[in-house]
Amino acid sequence: MNVVLIPGFWLDASSWAPVSAALSAAGHTPHPVTPLGAGGAAEQVATITLADQAAAVVEMVDGLDGPVVVVGHSGGGAVAHAVADARPDRVEQVVYVDSGPLADGGVVNDELPVVDGVVPLPDWGVFEEEELDGLTDEIRADLRAHALSVPPLVAGGPQRLHDERRYEVPVTVISSTMPEAVLRDLMAKGHPYVAELAKVRDVTVVELPTGHWPQLSRPDDLAAAVVRAVDGEKDAEEAMAVPT
Repeated sequence: MNVVLIPGFWLDASSWAPVSAALSAAGHTPHPVTPLGAGGAAEQVATITLADQAAAVVEMVDGLDGPVVVVGHSGGGAVAHAVADARPDRVEQVVYVDSGPLADGGVVNDELPVVDGVVPLPDWGVFEEEELDGLTDEIRADLRAHALSVPPLVAGGPQRLHDERRYEVPVTVISSTMPEAVLRDLMAKGHPYVAELAKVRDVTVVELPTGHWPQLSRPDDLAAAVVRAVDGEKDAEEAMAVPT
């Protein structure tokens, strides 16, 4: 199976290294991407949008044979959902890593500070404590040293979707900062945060308790969870067997 891996804000393709290795070992073909415009100069990225990032991934998907699984972490989940919207007949499943589908008109985060025309990794105080769980001082320092800025319109511009067949694409949510029971309750109550996810016909939730960056805090466990999802292991007890 071809597996396209889209990182969240401030990360590049290399952040998927443990997941890519596990997918390859399981017989799949990983395609990690660095989002369009990540780390670019302000004048080069000023007009780049979520739709542009999604179009770049769609172009990759169009160059692959057969169905694909798309994996999106954090803000990369918005791009993954747009890819499923653009190619619902090609995307066999979307796997969201501590993220979820962003509805048409929604924004990833328009409160992130823009500095000199780009969105850099902000001060750690911007994040909730549970998001930082598992990030040692060493991991934080390495993340900051390698962080790539984000185009402002990717962070604060609206999502644009067109095809409701996206709701037929099965979804697996690997949830790191929210227990499944809480997520399901929000879905049942129609909370705006998960309104788009609640419209998806087939949703599997896998808990991987840690912070918002499981590829950094629990890389091997995330890799195992992604491989299970790609392999289609949807049995609840098996999916929940990620060590805590």
